Amino acid sequence: MSVRRTLAVLLALATAACGGSTPAPAPNADAADLVILNGNVHVADEAHTIAQAVAVKGHTILKVGTTDEIKALTGPATRIIDAKGATVTPGFNDAHVHFISGGLSLRDVDLSGLNTLQEVQDKIRTFAAGKPADTWLKGRGWLYTPFTNASPTKAQLDAVTGDHPAVMTCYDGHSVWVNSKVLAMAGITKATKDPVNGVIVKDPTTGEPTGHLKEAAMDLLADVLPKVTEDDRRAALKAAVAHANQFGITSIQNAGGSVAEMALYDAARKSGELTVRAYLATSAETGITEADVDAMDAAWKQYGDDPTVRTGIVKMFADGVIESKTAAMLAPYVGTKSAGTPNMTAAEMNRIVAMFDKRGWQVQIHAIGDRAIRMSLDAFEAAAKANPAPARGRRHRLEHIEAIAAADIARFAALGVIASQQPIHVALGDANQAVPKGPWPDAIGAERASRAWVWKSIQAAGGRLAFGSDWPVATLEAGQGLWLASTRVKAEQADDQRLSIHDAIAGYTRWSAYASFDEQRKGTIAPGMLADLVVLSSDITAAPIAAPTGVSVAATIFDGKVVYEKK
Repeated sequence: MSVRRTLAVLLALATAACGGSTPAPAPNADAADLVILNGNVHVADEAHTIAQAVAVKGHTILKVGTTDEIKALTGPATRIIDAKGATVTPGFNDAHVHFISGGLSLRDVDLSGLNTLQEVQDKIRTFAAGKPADTWLKGRGWLYTPFTNASPTKAQLDAVTGDHPAVMTCYDGHSVWVNSKVLAMAGITKATKDPVNGVIVKDPTTGEPTGHLKEAAMDLLADVLPKVTEDDRRAALKAAVAHANQFGITSIQNAGGSVAEMALYDAARKSGELTVRAYLATSAETGITEADVDAMDAAWKQYGDDPTVRTGIVKMFADGVIESKTAAMLAPYVGTKSAGTPNMTAAEMNRIVAMFDKRGWQVQIHAIGDRAIRMSLDAFEAAAKANPAPARGRRHRLEHIEAIAAADIARFAALGVIASQQPIHVALGDANQAVPKGPWPDAIGAERASRAWVWKSIQAAGGRLAFGSDWPVATLEAGQGLWLASTRVKAEQADDQRLSIHDAIAGYTRWSAYASFDEQRKGTIAPGMLADLVVLSSDITAAPIAAPTGVSVAATIFDGKVVYEKK
């Protein structure tokens, strides 16, 4: 037998002994854990870079490039997602939410989007059906539009709630609507005086409370409303996280809360249930002291710069809302002598802002009316003059900015103040029309309404923007904000505020990351950045988004893992 034949036989015998299979190749240590291929990948950088594919390894992005380049990084264990030409972006970062309140609202009757009294009453009646007598009925989301003078009455609620105590919160969170039973339980009568910064709406003829309570008057219900337990909050947080992930949201910025509430988020993080990154604001009200801030400082030190749960931001309220005429304006509301009242004096606002600014905190202020906006900008300007700049710099923020005086638009850039706005509020405020008409525009008139939510004007003047939802005031669905921001109707007498789809995406990604001091680790798709991504079901950049529901999420990736997939 020749040497060649002998070797062939020996090779055949060895192959047979191994079951006839070819030895498996050595695993590729550089292989990605997850790749997204065939996408329209919006890197969300300033150059509006578009790629085709992304590779993820562990918790971070490994590489961005063409589909062929990323395919080369796959191995036997690599998870492959075929985007099929759809848009891929960084995970959405909602810059203004009330996250646990939103989670709690998911178990209540949803009144959002209902435009007639009949629709509202039918929804509540159906919700109440079959519930035991005396069970509390709670709801959220009613608009002002269905009600005469933008004010609901107890009789309208009594008609569908029977023996149940009922409280329905307005979509904006600044008013509640209660039935006669709740008024009686709370002891609110014609003799009850308005609290500071609150209004008990009363019948102009009889003086009896109508069932509509505004701003601080809502606190009169504190002793009778069902108490929210820690178990309730824990369940609400879990529900809110799942709700956020289905909309592609991987980061939230919670606009106000307590130091104690942060422990809920931290416990969820430790258990692996927190699949959103949470930047948590504490709250500051009139009279807050240095000792109070010491406790906040301790919490900031405790959580440090953790990428998933952190603080360092404080929330203040300068005023109310325009629909209920509680926003602070520079001139009276149409047909009235009232211009609304700020929630605190200018001196008190300046004191609180300067106190936090000196310690390096980021301050965010709810400011809707033009007077409240000016007061807040003045407070930031005074703090910058009084205090040295903090080590991480100043990125103070105004939230909402619904009706601004023309002279204050350029001050955002001059002061380095971020304009944190919620695009879908334009539709809720009846302002996404060629001729705005409804409780919001009618309250302030056409001239002031022409400066409604002027994000493009602020940007054009050099200011920075960040976008969010204000959930549960509005839907948490980031796609609806993308639709509104990029397709907004130009109103008569107003400048065009539409953004490009690239900038609309930036508002929910890169710009929001900057607004929370996070741009070094998220908000763009680049090697080394956190692997938080969203894969949409279509290419939303191919044509203008046709409808509010025109953005659908196919998959959400948090920290390198798929946390939501569309069924």
